[in-house]
Amino acid sequence: MGLRDPIQHDGRPIVGAMALWIIDGNNVFGSRPDGWWNDRPAAMARFTQSVAEWCRTHGDDVMLVFDAPVPSSVIDLAGGNLVIAEAPRRGRNAADDHIVDLTGQHGAEFVEHEPQEFTTVVTSDRGLRDRLPAAVTVRGAGAFRELIGY
Repeated sequence: MGLRDPIQHDGRPIVGAMALWIIDGNNVFGSRPDGWWNDRPAAMARFTQSVAEWCRTHGDDVMLVFDAPVPSSVIDLAGGNLVIAEAPRRGRNAADDHIVDLTGQHGAEFVEHEPQEFTTVVTSDRGLRDRLPAAVTVRGAGAFRELIGY
């Protein structure tokens, strides 16, 4: 597992800065055709475990958002700086809508940062990317998978 990229402002690292990472879980674990569709709950658990291990390497807040339903075995992997969130509704773009809402309020109940300050959304979904506030940094699924060694 590699270390996370340092938070930067105007090209300079911000020492001690904390960030919020919001991860489009289904988009990232589904970004490679590795047979995840044969056992979606197991794929969610494998990916969540990798994210949890990565979370132990830094102090940034991380919210992993999945489409409903999320098995309790996956929810149980949350802790420390990792929160597992289930989209509040089912259906097309449910998790995407939730991520857009979170970036708008910056998960106010989750962290104490200024809105959109140091927020990274992890997704390769172009439609979701286009709906995010301009201040949000976006990292693609492949780059994130490489970052966490998944």
